[in-house]
Amino acid sequence: MAYDLIIVGAGPAGMSAAVYGKRAGLDLLVIEKNPMGGGQVLNTYEVDNYLGLPGINGFDMGMAFQKHAKDLGVQFVTATVSELKLAGEIKEVVTNKGTYEAKTVILALGAHHAHLEVPGEEKFAGKGVSYCATCDGAFYRGKVAAVVGGGDVAVEDAIYLARFCEKVYLIHRRDSLRAAKSLQDKLFALENVEVIWNHVVEEIKGEMSVQSLALRSTLEDAAQKQEQQTALIANEDGASELVVDGVFIAVGIKPDTDMVREQVECNSAGYVIAGEDCKTSLEGVYVAGDARQKPLRQIITAVSDGANAATYASLYLMK
Repeated sequence: MAYDLIIVGAGPAGMSAAVYGKRAGLDLLVIEKNPMGGGQVLNTYEVDNYLGLPGINGFDMGMAFQKHAKDLGVQFVTATVSELKLAGEIKEVVTNKGTYEAKTVILALGAHHAHLEVPGEEKFAGKGVSYCATCDGAFYRGKVAAVVGGGDVAVEDAIYLARFCEKVYLIHRRDSLRAAKSLQDKLFALENVEVIWNHVVEEIKGEMSVQSLALRSTLEDAAQKQEQQTALIANEDGASELVVDGVFIAVGIKPDTDMVREQVECNSAGYVIAGEDCKTSLEGVYVAGDARQKPLRQIITAVSDGANAATYASLYLMK
């Protein structure tokens, strides 16, 4: 027998959808590949911009979301989805634990960290290359670390690492950061953080683990290039080298929508196109959270998406 609703993904969007769907009386199922729900928020050291809960630990927030859903009787299955068959009146979610059917589906697929795609990145993954400062930052106590990026996540990572690293370098390809002003103020107040402006990473070097980064200036003017930071060691080929013990890459995220890009309308970056009602181009299929095309991707907008998606799915089923 088909469920009223299947939610694929148990991040903040999926949890919110589960709560609203359950309260609407829907027979629903949440499918999540990880044993613990919560999504990316679990790896966030501190969440300071969620309304009413300033400074909450990301792990605690994820656990609270999950407990709320479970207390309402939401059913969870830990399984890896291999295929989504979304056309037709009854949708099919194919997993390693069997195939589940539903009248509606909410795609709370989330996203993953973008890579630099440079030599050494894959080789040293887990050996000095990381995408999560709160997960791996403790390994660099008293050491030198670099963060690559200029947005909120990159600046948050640099601030977090500065608590126990001897030195932190923030490498950004432009001459200004995209992060929120409040975060920039915190960053610039830290004595052990240095921003390396107008540079990109060309290679991650080392033997058994990361030992240095090959950087190249994005500036064309020779006079400007001469004003580089003293931390950089110039090489004969025009590149510069920065000695570090590890590098944290925070250059954005990519949506986990590969399975649905041929079924629902997506933009060029792979985000599912849907408005605030979270309706996709397929009847009975909704999208919520980081996988949806929208200007702001935050925990609070993911939770909002989940509520909207479940509400509109409920209205669809009432018809």
